[in-house]
Amino acid sequence: MSKKEKPLLEIIGVDKYFDQNQVLKNCCVNVHSTETVVLIGPSGSGKSTLLRCVNMLAPPENGDIFFDNKNISGGDISPYKLRQRIGMVFQNYELFSHLSAAENIMLAPMTVLGLNRIDARKQAEQLLAKVHLQQRSEHFPDELSGGQQQRVAIARALAMKPDLMLYDEPTSALDPEMIREVLDVMAELSAEGMTSMVVTHEMGFARRAANKILFMEDGEIIEQASANDFFSSNVSQRARRFLDQILH
Repeated sequence: MSKKEKPLLEIIGVDKYFDQNQVLKNCCVNVHSTETVVLIGPSGSGKSTLLRCVNMLAPPENGDIFFDNKNISGGDISPYKLRQRIGMVFQNYELFSHLSAAENIMLAPMTVLGLNRIDARKQAEQLLAKVHLQQRSEHFPDELSGGQQQRVAIARALAMKPDLMLYDEPTSALDPEMIREVLDVMAELSAEGMTSMVVTHEMGFARRAANKILFMEDGEIIEQASANDFFSSNVSQRARRFLDQILH
């Protein structure tokens, strides 16, 4: 990566309040194309809120967020248009229960992008293969495990051909045996060059897939480091204590 390459995403001095409670404090981070940035930290540290600021589900009160050189916090692009380029996967899968796996994936490209049904179906089948669910295209959500539903949700986000993927603790609602199948798909996408921001407590995934680790506490990004540095001794005592608690 060239040092002069412009970041795909720039977060500059972002503050966020809920009523009188400040949940983000002067957050600054750059995300370059093809990078996977993993956000870790104790519960309530602002990780999920930072992701929601990026796709304008929770617009910041102060600071600027630039995406592809557009000031999205300043209104250079509408939230509707922005979310066509930024995919988001939540803790809960939020699939439509009356639609099959393939139909859940087809819906947005047809209604938002105007893709015809034949092409949307072809794309859905390709994406289901990418997330290793090619045999489940006609299954409805209640016929799928939690891990399978989350992989359908990832495929649904990919159907819009996003430039950036946001994952908000995508495995937190899963049984332990289903976590690996979701993390494997996410790691494969990162290896293929999908730019991603991931909120997770899964340190194995962070070691495996992250280019950069952000450690947050009390609404602040208090540490930014490469994955290699973060999991070595080159971190603050506070980050080390957190890692020790998570890993042991």
